[in-house]
Amino acid sequence: MLASAVVKPRLSLSLNSARRYASRLPQRPPARAPDPLVNNPHATYEELPGDLTFIHRPPPTAPTPESYTTHPASPLLRPPTSGAPLQLPPILFAGNQVQPERMSQEDIRRMKDLRKSDPDNWTVTKLSKEFKCTTQFVRLMAPLTPSQRKKKQAARDAQHAEQRAKWGERKSLVRDIRQKRRELW
Repeated sequence: MLASAVVKPRLSLSLNSARRYASRLPQRPPARAPDPLVNNPHATYEELPGDLTFIHRPPPTAPTPESYTTHPASPLLRPPTSGAPLQLPPILFAGNQVQPERMSQEDIRRMKDLRKSDPDNWTVTKLSKEFKCTTQFVRLMAPLTPSQRKKKQAARDAQHAEQRAKWGERKSLVRDIRQKRRELW
């Protein structure tokens, strides 16, 4: 007769829930350099009111004659050795030291009349040279009328169109692509 073997379950405690890795990476503690003022034979200590201490320590070495503070490397930083004036570079921009004189009302009226009578001949640049003023001042004081401005813009656009007609196929294509890209922005 065959004996039936009874298999007993083994009761063992499983430690599957135990962590098998470090919870954090090991880190070195921060370096602690010794305080250079503590136990320094050259330092002087003075007690101040309110639990404060004033510590004065002289520099570790005396300055040498060739140090950068007493003997700068650049000749521009050295003090003048003789009574001769310094050779400095010229001033690049002195600013508006001389203020232009204000234009009289008569000159402004004359400028407006010239601009209004013949805007093709009396341009902004020509008027500014004639009256010795800035082009911005001419634009402000003697602007074109809206109809004259439209006429000038139309002439400029026609001139630009004439130039564009001379462009090749590739340049025209690139310009059209760029214009389309701007529209889609």
